[in-house]
Amino acid sequence: MQATTHVRSADLKERWLLYDASQFTLGRLAAQIAMNLMGKDTPNYTASEMNGAFVVVINAEQVQTTGKKEQAKQYFHYTGYPGGRKEVDFADLQSRRPDEIIRQAVKRMLPKSTLGRDMQRRLKIYGGADHPHTAQQPQKIEKIRS
Repeated sequence: MQATTHVRSADLKERWLLYDASQFTLGRLAAQIAMNLMGKDTPNYTASEMNGAFVVVINAEQVQTTGKKEQAKQYFHYTGYPGGRKEVDFADLQSRRPDEIIRQAVKRMLPKSTLGRDMQRRLKIYGGADHPHTAQQPQKIEKIRS
């Protein structure tokens, strides 16, 4: 009989992945990034351990969408005051804070726990093509598995 192994975070090595957001649609990109952050793309996935990769996303301002999402999609948040629901259009958010679109999409696909918040800290998003993580030698991802 074969025993199930439990991988500890001390036994794991860091992985850095690089995505160019201009090559992918928003939903598929966010789903793949969430899988990488959780570590579900590795054979030694353990739900209670932090075994995901660090993910760097460049060109966030050029992320693609399908259909009429650029005109119709809205993002909401609540200020905490009565009548304090604020909304912003996709196009406005993309022009002001392009990284926030990808960050929100990935955040909603991660676990809602302390471990999920730690996973979010491993996500680095940049609007342009430059990023300060060249020393980590991130592996560029050309294709997303569908």
